[in-house]
Amino acid sequence: MKVRDVMSEQVECVRSDTPIIEAAKIMQKSDVGSVPVCDNKRLLGIVTDRDIVVRGIASHGNPMSLNAGQVMSTDVVTVTPDTDVHQASALMSDHQVRRLPVVERGEICGMLALGDLAVERVHVDEAGEALSDISHGIQH
Repeated sequence: MKVRDVMSEQVECVRSDTPIIEAAKIMQKSDVGSVPVCDNKRLLGIVTDRDIVVRGIASHGNPMSLNAGQVMSTDVVTVTPDTDVHQASALMSDHQVRRLPVVERGEICGMLALGDLAVERVHVDEAGEALSDISHGIQH
């Protein structure tokens, strides 16, 4: 099975100049912990709830004056729509992330969440293992 078979195609991105307060509101509305930062559809980075707290509030104090580009993570792990879901699950586990941007020809076209893998009964055990690795840190 490929990522395209289980990914969400409905992705709400923010621009690098979007205030982090707006990024946080999008996360709240969508019930997610991260939002991609894009220039048109070209992925620049990702801003997570942790980025907002650690790089934003804890480091700068005033979240009203910060934008997504100032706090985003730029070392984003991505997959393509043709990536095998087992490979995607392994990437999530290895990099301890719960969501992967799906990129095709340089443009974001979807998001793959850990929950997307769990929806397919075939991958429930694998998704549980990835979540365990993400939550507890890999100890190989």
